[in-house]
Parts: sequence; structure tokens; C-alpha cells
Amino acid sequence: MAPVGDALGDPPAEEGHEERAERDDDSHGPLLSDGGVSVHVGVGARSGVSAAEVLALVAECLREAGVTAGAVRALATLDSRAAEPGIVRAAASLGVPVRGFAAGELAAVPVPHPSRVPLAAAGTASVAEAAALRSAGEGAVLLVPKRKTRRATCAVAAFIPVCPDQGGPGARLLPLTHGYIAGEPGSPPTIPTPHTTAAMDTHTQSDAHDLRHHGDAEVRDEKLIDLAVNVRTDTPPDWLRERIAHSLFGLAAYPDGRSARAAVAERHDLPPGRVLLTAGAAEAFVLIARALPALRPVVVHPQFTEPEAALRDAGHQVERVLLREEDGFRLDPAAVPEDADLVVIGNPTNPTSVLHPAAAIAALARPGRILVVDEAFMDAVPGERESLAGRTDVPGLVVLRSLTKTWGLAGLRIGYVLAEPETVLALERTQPLWPVSTPALVAAEACVSRPALAEAELAAHRIGVERAHLLAGLAEFDEVRTVPGAEGPFVLIRIDGADAVRERLRALGFAARRGDTFPGLDRNWLRLAVRDRVTTNRFLQALDQALLICG
Repeated sequence: MAPVGDALGDPPAEEGHEERAERDDDSHGPLLSDGGVSVHVGVGARSGVSAAEVLALVAECLREAGVTAGAVRALATLDSRAAEPGIVRAAASLGVPVRGFAAGELAAVPVPHPSRVPLAAAGTASVAEAAALRSAGEGAVLLVPKRKTRRATCAVAAFIPVCPDQGGPGARLLPLTHGYIAGEPGSPPTIPTPHTTAAMDTHTQSDAHDLRHHGDAEVRDEKLIDLAVNVRTDTPPDWLRERIAHSLFGLAAYPDGRSARAAVAERHDLPPGRVLLTAGAAEAFVLIARALPALRPVVVHPQFTEPEAALRDAGHQVERVLLREEDGFRLDPAAVPEDADLVVIGNPTNPTSVLHPAAAIAALARPGRILVVDEAFMDAVPGERESLAGRTDVPGLVVLRSLTKTWGLAGLRIGYVLAEPETVLALERTQPLWPVSTPALVAAEACVSRPALAEAELAAHRIGVERAHLLAGLAEFDEVRTVPGAEGPFVLIRIDGADAVRERLRALGFAARRGDTFPGLDRNWLRLAVRDRVTTNRFLQALDQALLICG
């Protein structure tokens, strides 16, 4: 069997065995002479795992991390597996020691990607991730989260050098806890709460996509510069805060939504009977799943995952139409099954930022079919071109709008549905009494006023300018491919090994939205929110470091 060094195009790892063993008492280790980092590989394995399987998985993870086999300092695992022949032989082939850790030690290490099976069997939520972090020492960062084969798991951890001058001298190591560095670029590093997914929504479907994972989970409990959540920064504006604050004097009375409902109807030139106010667009998806009959619901992906999650929770068998990267993730109406009686699509679509022609979406309408169009980000498109809101000539049309993104009201929860009166009544009967709070109703009425619409239009134009700046910067990287024609307040990018890049970005203080939770995408995708020019420039510098790993 060839050593893993051969598989990666390097000299056999055994040749450097003595030198690495002499350095082994320093768990952090020096920078390697080629400018890379010293890494520690965590391995979880079942009894009987072969060295070939372990080495192949390690080689895959090292390629993903962008480091060579010569950077490996140790294979780390549970102490009960330290003598497993396959692990011992794999370590010998790499020329590194095996480090075994007690279950209690590993259980004390927070891991980014916990699983129930190893927690029950070994007392730690991820043997590979915990062992890699524990072996690398205090301050370690995961370069590659756990990867799996039939009998083994593997993760790679290290310090990430942050280089003031790429390729030059003066590389320094920033102090870290197990997890990620926090704070604004240029500010002293702070000690963050370790990032774990334990506090995140963990409702995972039967396939590989976690439909309940949303961008807020990327920044929850940590002080990272946020490119993961699509809420406009510096919002709500002062005038809106004042309106909401004043509404608190009326909290003793039950909410009365008639005025806000009439205001939304007037904004779209519709009768009030075609409007339903909801606690954000997310509630509307739940109402649709529970109140509207559907024998063959279809969701067009990649898109916001909550519609499918709500349908599944309501007991529906959901079919997917996956738009393709080679087509620019553009809609082909013919791809939707003719007998689908409920179809869900986003416009502009989250996360692709594609704005589909209104005519193409309207072509999906059929007698007896409910056509749900999520327009949560349409007010970020100048002129709201391609919107179907206000249309009454499209049979079965249900348009969802959110006021949380443009106005910074995610914590207040306010949105609305535009649909045929009988559909609105069916959805309303499924709502509890007083589903929208008084402050949210006041915000809704304020956000659809003429001055507010003018402000939103101006913001949409600014977003377009800042998006163009972000895209121009991303175009400088050969490793990055962007989805063309972005029209939303976010962009979707593809990078080989984007999940590892995302972890490095976290260590540099930036949160990006992982793409692999969206059906139709995998771990090589990231979604980036459009921010102001200064923030974008800082992010592009961090991305440069993350891609190069400082050389």
C-alpha cells in the first residue's frame, strides 16, 4: 500500500518521522517552512477499520484543507481506539504518533457538528472533531469538519496564521479558544462563546439537507461580522423605531389589524379581502401547509427551505424540482410536473439571487393548482420588476411578502399574504386569535406608507451598487464562481471545499451562510449578504487569507 504522501504527490511520510516525533511535545507546533500550518487529524473508527480506509479519508480531508501530508503532527482518537490496527498502521504510514484521549476529555470539547450516535456510544458528540481539536491544543480551529466513510470519520484542526502581508514575514498566531475568533478587523481579539450547533435548530429531514438551518444560526452567540443573514444593516430606521415604541402605550388593548390590512391592500391596489397579515412569511408557509389541500406539492429548489419543512411537518410528501447551475438556476416551467396541485417558488430566489421573469412564473398557473410565490426580497429589487403582487388575473396565485428584511424587523415578525379571498379565508381560519401583535401591526402600516416605499426604493438602488462592488471583488479570485445575474441583497458563490473556507472565515471574524442545507446545492456553496463597501473590502481581504491559508 502506498503511503498517503504518495497519494498526494509528496515524498513518503515515513521519511520525516524522526523529526516530527522530536517536535511532538509542543502540541501547537511551529509554522512549517513552506508557510503552511501544522495540523492534527482526528479519527473516529469502528472496530476492524482498515488502514487503507483511514488513509484514503485522511488524504481527502488534507486535500480539502489545502495542506500536504507533511503538515500532519498526529492522529488523534478515543483512547479505546488508539490501539486499533487500522489506525496504528495509518499513523505509521504518515510517520506520526497516535494520540488517545479519554472519553471525558473529548466530551468537554465543544464540537461544531454534533451527532447523537457517537454521543451515545462514546460520550462525545463527535470523536473526530473533538480529538482533532484536543490534540491541536488550546486555541485550535477546525479546518475541515468531520467527513465520513462506512467505518471511519475524520476531521482536521490547526491554528490558522493571520498574515499582515501575504507571503511575507511576520506571520502571527491569534489567541483562540476551541472555536472561532471574534471581533471587528483591526480590533483586539475577544474570547467568544464556542460555536456549537447544539443551540441551533436541528430538525433534519431524511435526506442530507437540514431544512431547519437558517442564517441566524451562523452568528448566534458569537460576535462575527455578519454576511450570513439577509436583513439590511442599520435598521430599523429611527422613525420606525419611534413608531413601534409609541405603540407600546396601547398594549393593554387586543391587537386590531384592520387599519394595517387596509394599508397593505391600498399599497398593492387590492381589496382588503385579498390580504392576510402574518407573523412573518414563515408563519404563512405553515398556514399554507396546514390549510390548503394538496395531493402532489412541488417545491422548486434551491430556495428558502421553510416551505418544504412546513409541508413535510404537515404530513405532505413533497417533490422537488431542482434548477441547475449550468442553466444559471433559471426556471424552466416545463420542469414542473403537470399534475402538481401546489407549487412553491421564490422570486428573487433565496439563495441563488436569481430574479425569474414574472411571465415564466405566471406560466406555472393552472386551474386547480395553488401557485405560491415567495417575494420576501422583492422590495430589494429596484422597481419591484417581475413582481406578481397585485395581480388578480393569475388563477390560484398566492404571493408572500416579508417586511423583516428591508426594515430590520426579524425580531418583530411581520409579513403578509396576497391571494384570492377564499384562500385568505382558509388561511385565516388556521391562524390563532390575534396572531400579529400591536407593534407589528403598527410597523406594517408604517412600512407600506408612501415615504417608506420611497426609502425602500432608494435602499434597493444602493444595494445594487454595493452588490456590484462585491461581485467585482469576487471576480478577482480564480477559485470563486458566482451565480450570474444576481438581483437580491445576497449572492451565491461556489468554491471547491467552501465548507472548509467558511470555517477559516469564521476564524477571521466573518460569518457566511453555508449552502449545503439547500436542496440542489452541496458543501461547495456559500451565500453572502451584500454589505457596505468598507465591510465588503474587509471581507474580501479575509477571503484572500482563507483561500491561501497564508500562502
